[in-house]
Amino acid sequence: MSGIVGIYNLNGKPVESTDLGRMVDTIAHRGPDGADIWNQGSIGLGHRMLWTTPESLLEKLPLVKENNQLVITADARIDNRDELISALSFGDRPAEKITDSQLILAAYEKWGEQCPHKLIGDFAFAIWDERKQRLFCARDPMGVKPFYYYRSPEIFVFASEIKALLCLAEVPRRLNELKVAYYLDMFCEDQVMTFYQDICRIPAASYLSIGRSHQMQVQSYWSLDPKKEIRFNSHQEYIEAFREVFTEAVRCRLRSAFPVGSTLSGGLDSSSIACTARQLLAKSANKKLHTFSAIFPSLPKEDLRWIDERHYMNAVKALGGFESHDVRADQLNPLIDILWQDEEPISAPNLYIHQGLYQCANQQGVRVFLDGIDGDSTISHGWSYITELAYTGRWQTLFREVTAAARLCRLPRKRILQHYVLNPLLLEPVGYLGQWLRKITQTNKPNNNLINTDFAQRVGILKHRHELLKNIPAFAPSAKQQHLLSLNTGLYPQVMEIADKTSARCFLEPRYPFLDRRLMEFCVALPPEQKFRQGWTRAILRFAMNDILPPEVQWRVGKGRLNYNFDRKLLEVEQQTLKEVISKPQAIEPYVNISVLRSAYERYSSQPQEIEDESMTLLIGMCLSLWLHQSNLTA
Repeated sequence: MSGIVGIYNLNGKPVESTDLGRMVDTIAHRGPDGADIWNQGSIGLGHRMLWTTPESLLEKLPLVKENNQLVITADARIDNRDELISALSFGDRPAEKITDSQLILAAYEKWGEQCPHKLIGDFAFAIWDERKQRLFCARDPMGVKPFYYYRSPEIFVFASEIKALLCLAEVPRRLNELKVAYYLDMFCEDQVMTFYQDICRIPAASYLSIGRSHQMQVQSYWSLDPKKEIRFNSHQEYIEAFREVFTEAVRCRLRSAFPVGSTLSGGLDSSSIACTARQLLAKSANKKLHTFSAIFPSLPKEDLRWIDERHYMNAVKALGGFESHDVRADQLNPLIDILWQDEEPISAPNLYIHQGLYQCANQQGVRVFLDGIDGDSTISHGWSYITELAYTGRWQTLFREVTAAARLCRLPRKRILQHYVLNPLLLEPVGYLGQWLRKITQTNKPNNNLINTDFAQRVGILKHRHELLKNIPAFAPSAKQQHLLSLNTGLYPQVMEIADKTSARCFLEPRYPFLDRRLMEFCVALPPEQKFRQGWTRAILRFAMNDILPPEVQWRVGKGRLNYNFDRKLLEVEQQTLKEVISKPQAIEPYVNISVLRSAYERYSSQPQEIEDESMTLLIGMCLSLWLHQSNLTA
């Protein structure tokens, strides 16, 4: 976790050091271990340093090479270091003396615009190539590291956070109403726009290049291959191959000069990471892994039975090798200050829990924080295998798997068949046909009735949404297609950016083993029967965790419902804020259906634990209202 900034004056005007310094100072919270700038003529780069890896202690950024011919600033952690060191002829020096930014710069020299595809890890970087008079920028495959930019005919500026752009007079502060509409409609597939008109993101897995002609090119460099297939001769071979890839995804993320921490929720994902990391740390340096768990002991028994995961957490802790820390999430305010200081309004009801874990980790001197996001999608629950079996007429296998799943999950077979056979093969296609007919007759409506319909029509949200989704299949009968759709959503970069800014305030770098590019490629290429097997969802992970996870965690079929604490605490702690937004809605009235918001408040305030959707509706409306007051933007 570091911070990067840059200015490229397209009109040839020299970059002022004071402008770069102001941008770097604006994101000082991202890097307490040093700051520096470099500028030459019309180009300038800046950096804030947060040490995490042993190599980062040697790093000096911006890094200048060959008499200013190449200069890089980077917020990056490169995980395939051994492979790159060999390919890039760094054999003349010890690996521990080679920094990640040096590897990126050498990769650019060797492979040019193809270099991001050669990098495994999380990164956002910018390279100034003096010889080609080109600025080359790139972002990692899942958008873990943020990269914002503004471009006009006179200037191109970029930064890790929007606030660093806004400190420049050349960058306008105008509200992007289409993004407001997307936010209210809970639509996150646009990976480019922000709430600020003309301030954009580089999409995940993309690079941006702007050169002599000042023409800007944004190009994707990686995507999951829908045709790749992995075939082994036995179930055991699949297990061993998965375990090898997963272990490497965890191992490379343990590289740290400081104590390492991990979430431990008691679920399958976080427990698999923590237990694998525990074994690796014990072998390599006899270090203990810090674990951080959210607990809710003060909740009433009727809520606690749905959310209390301490039995599973304790089963993991009993293995030993951990420094365990519990965070009383039931005492935290769910409407944390980040909701209106985070540059953009967000809709993340459980973010307050992560902030509590991050703050606790910071107090323990932890700088590297492993997280289980998003094992559900990378491994895949595998339920779409049932749909595929029906679609291809493999009825005997289908009924065997449905019977096993019904027994394990304690669900009626009819319910499983309804949800995964009847609905996707009969009812959903009819629904898609209805959506198509409504679209061509112009009777379609936004997804969320919270949005003001006149506003939605004025900004053309349906047209824009259709344009973004036109290449996404409405019906995906195969398990692999469903798996790909779940990983290609724009939700992940959005979640990653929120986590990035939250953790930055605690001097942490979150790392996500399940978002390792190699692991995602492996899991998508697996046969569907390795993801759903003998009635077990997420089967390959469960079977691979033999002798690593406690059995009660390895074979559990449910997970805690965190909304029980959020629903109760939002009303308990923030009722006055809710009332103020409802009674004085002028800021959001042009965008929000106020009657829907007020009805949601009436139902929620009378029975907060009974109507789940209402708290989310109120959170969205309240955050937008608070942020509009804070930002003071004009459309």
